[in-house]
Amino acid sequence: MSPGAPSDPQGKIRVGISSCLLGENVRFDGGHKREPYLVETLGRWFEWVPVCPEMEIGLGAPRESLRLIGNAADPRLVAPASGSDHTLAMKSYAQARLKQLAEAGLHGYVLKKDSPTCGLFRVRVYPGGKGTTPARDGVGLFAKALVEELPELPVEEEGRLNDMPLRENFIERVFAHRRWTDFLAKRPRAKDLVAFHAAEKMTLLAHSPEGQRELGRIVARAGRGDFGKTLREYGIAFLEVLRHRATARKHANVLEHLLGFLKETVDSGSRRELSERIAEYRTGLVPLVVPLTLLNHHFRRNPVDWVLSQSYLRPYPAELMLRNHV
Repeated sequence: MSPGAPSDPQGKIRVGISSCLLGENVRFDGGHKREPYLVETLGRWFEWVPVCPEMEIGLGAPRESLRLIGNAADPRLVAPASGSDHTLAMKSYAQARLKQLAEAGLHGYVLKKDSPTCGLFRVRVYPGGKGTTPARDGVGLFAKALVEELPELPVEEEGRLNDMPLRENFIERVFAHRRWTDFLAKRPRAKDLVAFHAAEKMTLLAHSPEGQRELGRIVARAGRGDFGKTLREYGIAFLEVLRHRATARKHANVLEHLLGFLKETVDSGSRRELSERIAEYRTGLVPLVVPLTLLNHHFRRNPVDWVLSQSYLRPYPAELMLRNHV
């Protein structure tokens, strides 16, 4: 069994996406915003579920441009040229569409940045009519409903995925969401939750040692009380811990912990080389893939079942090469 094999997905992972990012001509100007990385690279592993809220409420392409107007906490969605107000139509649509998406088995969602419907961060909100200066403090109406209705779903904007640590974190969370829902589908018992948590330990430590300990306390209660409630509590906390950005320091601590399992089986020179590579990673001289490749090499030659069960060693397909850049 290869390192991390238990986390390998079976089939493509369903992920929602703003339709224009796939190259569909649904933009207000009749064009698209095709993102090659999403289509050509992630498309090998993701089954995209395209959604264009504006088209799906009956607006054509091309169409009047829309903007958010009023207070950022509860803005209106308006076409300024004609004054048409689409707020109620969009909110009603979002409520119904998100019920469908909740049943579609999504494991993530990629939204179009800056959109008055799909933008998640810093969307322009105009305090008044034409000629007013917008504030960058809004959230698109559909995006806001999405994160409120499906709070555990990994969601990101396509523009932020150009930041490699953000890209790595988002994709890791998508695959983790898949692992968790696959686990739930097996109708687990308390002992199964113990095993799941054990296999995620190094991944969780890389994100938040405090969060890992809290999840351990939830697992310790698994044999008592309402197990369904315990599973829900664990799942929410598990996905929340992974929102924390993993840092070089925390990764290095995990690597050193794994190195300890080779103490009795690997010669001192090889262990010293591993320690040097970990130190170089900690200080930013090499990417994470360098010490991890060495560790995987030694664990293939000197298998340790607990280590090989860790999702940390292969949280997503190596072909994505994300750890070459973090």
